[in-house]
Amino acid sequence: MRNMSDDHTHVREFFTARAAGWDSRFPDDDLAYAAAVAELGLREGDRVLDAGCGTGRALPPLRAAVGASGVVVGADLTPAMLEEAVRAGRDRDGRLLLADVAALPLRPGALDAVFGAGLISHLPHPAENLRELARVVRPGGVLALFHPIGRAALAARHGRQITPDDLRAEPRLRPLLAGSSWRMTSYVDEDNRFLALAVREG
Repeated sequence: MRNMSDDHTHVREFFTARAAGWDSRFPDDDLAYAAAVAELGLREGDRVLDAGCGTGRALPPLRAAVGASGVVVGADLTPAMLEEAVRAGRDRDGRLLLADVAALPLRPGALDAVFGAGLISHLPHPAENLRELARVVRPGGVLALFHPIGRAALAARHGRQITPDDLRAEPRLRPLLAGSSWRMTSYVDEDNRFLALAVREG
């Protein structure tokens, strides 16, 4: 069996180098995170995972959505990012797990929803990894793939052109999700946000 941690070494190195200044680089993203979380339609008592939670920007709105009786888990494979989440006090809003989203320490169907900010472009084996997220979500549960800016704006930020082979392009993402037990229900790619929502097929 392939050692999944080897697949993620470059991701861990990338985020370790940037962890300390991450939130200060994107200080205005909190409202965008809260708006995206609202689209999940979470209810009091729901159980939700922030997959690849980084510094935990989504944890406060996720906690607000599920209330004190809900369960919020933030999983990330970069210790330095989780340390920043603790430093920002976001561990008060959810349980932080040092874990790989490719092999989650959660039982099948344990969750009502998964939120993934900036996640899809960092998955080394997207179909396989999305199937693992589906494994831990009950049928009818929801997945949100989010980024606080759209594909074109993000490409421009990095001095690149938007390309059709981008995993987040709708013609690529829809079948990718469908082959991983998810059915896409909405897709928004605007300058100020990217948000794809999908439902876990039964």
